[in-house]
Amino acid sequence: MVRTTLAIADDILRELKTLAHETGVSLTRVANDVLRAGLDRRAGPSARRRRYRNEVADLGEPRVDLDHALRIPARLEDEETLHELEQHK
Repeated sequence: MVRTTLAIADDILRELKTLAHETGVSLTRVANDVLRAGLDRRAGPSARRRRYRNEVADLGEPRVDLDHALRIPARLEDEETLHELEQHK
């Protein structure tokens, strides 16, 4: 996966974040799925047959408390969102 920077319209970002929250998956995964679906639809029926599939692997029991580890990036994202909302007032 390649990391890049995109300028996403505020309304679209809100919808993506809402969808991520409702489905319990990361914002990155939601954005990739939505972009992939749009590209598949644009390319026509032949592209839908070649759809990408994620392979699942059992990595065993986690060695650290993942709930605690995930709170840090969630808190940072919340702070960034609040900062952006305050700038638009």
